[in-house]
Amino acid sequence: MLNHSHFSIKKQIYDRIAYLGTASKAELLDYFSITSSSMTRILEDMLVQKRIVVSGLGTSTGGRKPILFQTNPDYGYLLGLEISRISSSLGLFDLHLNPLSSVRWEMDRSLTPELLVKLVINETNKMLGNHHIAQEQILGMGIGAVGPLDPKKGIILQPEHFPSADWNNVPICTLLEKGLKIPAKLDNGANTALLAEHWALRNEACEHMLYVHAGVSIRSSIMSEGQILRGAADTEGAIGQMIIHAGGRRLRDKGNYGSLEAYVSVPSLEERAQSQLKLGRESSLSSIPPECVTFSSLVKALEQKDPLVRELFTETASYLGIGIANLINTVHPEYVILGGALINADPIVYDTATQIAKKNIYHYPHYNPIFSTGVYREDGVVTGAALQILQNWDK
Repeated sequence: MLNHSHFSIKKQIYDRIAYLGTASKAELLDYFSITSSSMTRILEDMLVQKRIVVSGLGTSTGGRKPILFQTNPDYGYLLGLEISRISSSLGLFDLHLNPLSSVRWEMDRSLTPELLVKLVINETNKMLGNHHIAQEQILGMGIGAVGPLDPKKGIILQPEHFPSADWNNVPICTLLEKGLKIPAKLDNGANTALLAEHWALRNEACEHMLYVHAGVSIRSSIMSEGQILRGAADTEGAIGQMIIHAGGRRLRDKGNYGSLEAYVSVPSLEERAQSQLKLGRESSLSSIPPECVTFSSLVKALEQKDPLVRELFTETASYLGIGIANLINTVHPEYVILGGALINADPIVYDTATQIAKKNIYHYPHYNPIFSTGVYREDGVVTGAALQILQNWDK
């Protein structure tokens, strides 16, 4: 159930129709405590405004077939932007979250905030021109970014591991609002990805979900009763500091000793591979100077069934499974969505992580959450970023 109690009743009815896909007046009256005449007036107003359209007739229960309403996908449009360490992407969507255009940029040292903003503005204008969309039809741009953030002020604070050193204290919402003349809203990428997956599963009435992103760092988002859990601080990366091996290794002399991130992350995997190669372990990568071994070269070696690389990915996935089990035993989700560069590298990562997690879930198999790589997969962050604009739009 979507909870927008601070919005107008018209907005709440619109959200309910969007959530259901199609809805009759009777179904809406069962959900909202308003009179039949008030509901009729609101639906007629939204039809005149073209916010909703008649989509057909429902099944009769003895009388006339009920009229079914759905939201108008072309009433307005949404923009979603993902800002991550490996790549950033921009998407244009209609109000049914159907993707109309998208573009992706690889993040490197040259891609500063100023350059990315210019690219986003230029690509947005191209997309609008190609689809003959006026700027005033854009409801806003949602942004899903790596934290830590200040979502209220729209600022990316001090994220680690960005190729460019300029991604500190970036007022990203202000920059984009100034350049595009539309509202912008910022949230953690893990949160926006979970919003998208919850939207995709809305027909299953899934209310308790866990999203874990394993890539350059470990990020997570938790949903309870259909709402993203937000603490007193922006802590999407806190899962990475979960201690899974007391007195264990530390990643790049930062964070907790024995933290999950020290065993499950792209930098950790690269470090362990380089260390093993320096010790003389046999590998198809032995011809490369150890310090030149990167995640992309490890993925290629894994595709070629390199035994050492397969061992390292399997070990990484095993520790990931332990971390996931710890979270599951804490928040008890119905669905567990796994994403990120490590998960997408090879099926062995997902398969091993889920197997280990299941073995360590308390009361398994009586309590058996559903594991998935998600519906939207690598497009989850950008799709959820756009969705947050729709969910907060009330005009």
